[in-house]
Order: sequence, then structure tokens, then C-alpha cells
Amino acid sequence: MAGIPGFLKRHTLQIGFVAVLAPLVVLLCLQFVWLGRLERASAIAQKASLSNYLEAVGTEVQYFYRAAAERSLNLPAAFFTQGRLERAAAEWQKKPVEGARLLFIVDYTHDRFGNILIHDPQDGTLRTAPASDESLAIVVACTPWQMASLAGRRVAPPALAVDERSPEHRIVVNPITDEASHIVGVAGIILDEDYFRTRLLPSVIARALPRFFPDAARDELVVTVRDARGGVIMMTPPGAEEGAAAVTRRFPFVFEDWTVSLHSPRSTPERWARANFAFNMTLSGLLAIVLMGGILLSLRSASRAVKLSQMKSDFVSNVSHELRTPLASIRVFAELLRLGRVPSPEKVREYGEYIEAEGRRLTRLIDNILDFARIESGRKSYTFVHGDLQEVVAATLRTFEVHLRPSGFSVRFDLPADPLPSIVLDPDAIGQALHNLLDNAVKYSGPVKEIAVRLAREDGDLVLAVQDHGIGIPREEQGRIFERFHRVSTGLVHEVQGSGLGLSIVEHIVQVHGGRITVASEPGRGSTFVIRLPLPPRGGAAAPHGGR
Repeated sequence: MAGIPGFLKRHTLQIGFVAVLAPLVVLLCLQFVWLGRLERASAIAQKASLSNYLEAVGTEVQYFYRAAAERSLNLPAAFFTQGRLERAAAEWQKKPVEGARLLFIVDYTHDRFGNILIHDPQDGTLRTAPASDESLAIVVACTPWQMASLAGRRVAPPALAVDERSPEHRIVVNPITDEASHIVGVAGIILDEDYFRTRLLPSVIARALPRFFPDAARDELVVTVRDARGGVIMMTPPGAEEGAAAVTRRFPFVFEDWTVSLHSPRSTPERWARANFAFNMTLSGLLAIVLMGGILLSLRSASRAVKLSQMKSDFVSNVSHELRTPLASIRVFAELLRLGRVPSPEKVREYGEYIEAEGRRLTRLIDNILDFARIESGRKSYTFVHGDLQEVVAATLRTFEVHLRPSGFSVRFDLPADPLPSIVLDPDAIGQALHNLLDNAVKYSGPVKEIAVRLAREDGDLVLAVQDHGIGIPREEQGRIFERFHRVSTGLVHEVQGSGLGLSIVEHIVQVHGGRITVASEPGRGSTFVIRLPLPPRGGAAAPHGGR
């Protein structure tokens, strides 16, 4: 059990990521299921909406014809029994019936087989119907009432009846009964098909659309009316592309053999529902990706913050050790001098040199820390002068020699045969950069305690190279060794203390001088750091790229 807290502590960010990812995945799965159900429900709802529209069209057509028939055909029985049928003609003349091609009356009070009278709209009178297809259609439509009249049967209170056995003569009739419930006559209408097709249908279809569909959806819908043979009676909009009907209904009451259908050339309810499903899933996926991206960025920032915090903690620990080491040496040599335990003047001078060298080492370390703080805050300044790089390197090596002697290191300084030209540089900064490279060469040394420093002129640059025979740097680490606080995580790094700032400061100094630094290293065989500083163009001095 003791290992569990440690595991949780080491993998806090990964566990946090899984803890956030798991609910998100569950949420996406639930949303997928919900959207699937919504897709099916949307298809059903879309079909229901289309069906409701067609029912509304049929209901309005039925209401129009039923109201017209009830208003015009509901005649009193006295008109028949008292011979006042002309009163009906006068009413029809005064209030014309829309949608009627012909109004007629069949009188059974004076003719047992029925006297057919038709309304003449020219003079507003009733006249005997001539022999024609219309008259035959009227006889057929009124046959049930004629038989009831001949038989003298009582009939229940009659309602409007429709006869469409002859599609050219569609008839609505209203049987008229007396107080004894005997048939005395029939009033009827022969419908005007042209009126229905050209005036009523377009008006009803256009009025019903806005009640069920918004403007955008309306533009994608096609309403088609077909006759009994399947021929297109009308299409809205005219000339639209035909397609499979999503919903089809028959007209109620009249024109029952005609159908009205609705379809979209570009989309069916199922396709529309699938498109909505795909859109919603895409949107959900994009939101999930954005959320995951935010989570990953947050975790990455947190990881970097944790890593930086650890690096800073290591930095404080390492710097504390590096500060204690020269201070302890200085204190020991100073105590020996104070107690008079130094046997000869030569030893006094030697101990003094050690104290001076450790003091310089301590100063260099503090300078590194202060320089890093100035670099980070942008307040680091440099003093550029025309100087000799060879002199700067030689002076730095003389200063560093005291530090090398106790460790048994030797430095080989290789110079070109021809004198090197002067350049614009900050001697202290270049010396600090070389000192940091030499210090690393000593810290991470191998069995061969030799350091080679080379000055040369190559391709318009002054080249300063520092080569050691130490532990080397793995290839995968070479791109990161110039990062602040970074220390190679293999080899002697666990045994050697360091601040992790030296190479970062070296790179900054070189870049400020307009140069560049590279490294070539092989684990177990050592490393070579090469600084290239640009030579001034002929007739002038090279200008540094930074600093104040």
C-alpha cells in the first residue's frame, strides 16, 4: 500500500487527465445515443408535420364545399309542398354559390319519378332539365331518394351526400323531408372542377404553408395534386422537380379520388433527420476536440510548471552546494593561516592563491546567477570594445589555471600561425562564457584530464573551440543543453552539482555578439563546443546584435 501514494504523486497529471477524459467520453457516448433517438423522433415529427399540413388542406377544402352546400341546399319542405320552388331560384340568384357549375332541384311532390329543374343564372329561373349527361348524372345521384319517395318510407333526418361516380359531374345533394319524414325533393350542386383546380386549391395550399413551415423550409417543399389516373393536376411551385412523395392524402368529402402529396426534391424526412444528426455529432465532436485541446494545453502548462518548479528546486539545491564548496575551502585555508600552522612562506603564498582562486570561482557563480536574472528581466548590459580575442582567452586560462592544478588537469592552447584580427567584443562576457565551458569540462571529465582550447579563423569567423575527453552528451539531449536549468539526466549528473545556467548564459553571450555556438559530442568520448564570432567587414567593425 505504501507504493500507491507514491504512484499517485508521480502520475498526478496523468490521473487528472484520465479523470477529465473519462466523463467526457461517457458524455459523448450518451450524447450519441440521445442524438440517435432524436434523429428517429425528428423523422417522425417531420412526417407528422407534413401529414398535418395535408390534413389541413383537405379540411379546408371540405369546409368550403360543405358550408356552401349547407348554405344553399338547405331548402324548406314548404317550397316543394306549396309549389314555391321559384323562391329557391331567387335565393340562388341573389347569393351565387362559389364552386358550383350547376344548381338543381328534383321535385317528388308533382312527379313520383321526380321532376328535374335546373337553375338558369341568366334570368334566375328554374327550367326543366334537357336530356343530357348532366341529367343522367343527377338521376343516378338521386336514385336512393327516388326509391324512398316511391316506397313512401320514412327516412332519418338526411345529411349531405356526395356522388362522384361520374368524375365529369361531381354532385352534392341534400334530401328534403316533410314533417312526417317523407322525401319531398332533393336540392343539389354539380361542382365546377375548373374552379377547384385553378382557384380554390392554389389559394388553400398557399394559405396553409406559412402555418406549418418557416420560409426556409417552404422553399424546399413541393405540393402535388393528382387525379384518379395519377395525372398531375397542379404542382406548387410550377415546374418543380418531381420526386417520391414523403406523405400522400386523399381529399375528404369531394374529389375523393384525387390525392395531394408533399415532398422535397433535395431532402426526405429521414435524410433531413440524418443531416441534423450528422451536424449535431460534428458540432459535439468539434466541441469535444476544443475541450480536449484546452485540457491538454492546461495539463501541458501544469506539467511544465511542475517541471520548472522541480528544476528551480534542483537549481537552489545545486547552487547552495556550489556556494558551500568554495566557502568551505576558503574557511579551511583562512583558519590554517590564522592559527599559524603554515610552515613556510611558499605555503602561505600557495594557500593565498587557493583562497583567491576559490573567491574568483565564487564570484563567477554569483555572476552567473545575477547575469541570468538580468537576462530574464531584459536588464543585462554589455560593454563592447575593440579587442583581441586571443588576449581575452589567454587571460581567462591564466585565471582558471589555479582551479585546474589541484585536479591534475592540463590545458593545451592551440593558436593559428597568423595573428588574428581584432573584433568588437565585451572581454568580461567572453571570458565568462569560456570560463563556463572550462568549468563544465572539468566537472564532467573522464579518465583523460586534458582540455584543448583552439583559436582559428574559418570562413569569415573567429572560432573558439573547447574540447574535453569527458563523459559526452547523448544525441537526444544535445538539442536541449542550452535551455535554462536543464541538466543531462544520465552519466555523472547525479554525482556532480551544477546550476544548469552555465550553457544558457554562454549561448546568450555568443548570440549578443552576433555569433553562434554548436556542440559535437559522443557519449564516452567527450564533447567539443565551438563558438563562432563574425569578423568585421573590410573597412569597418562588426556590430554586435544585442546588449546595451
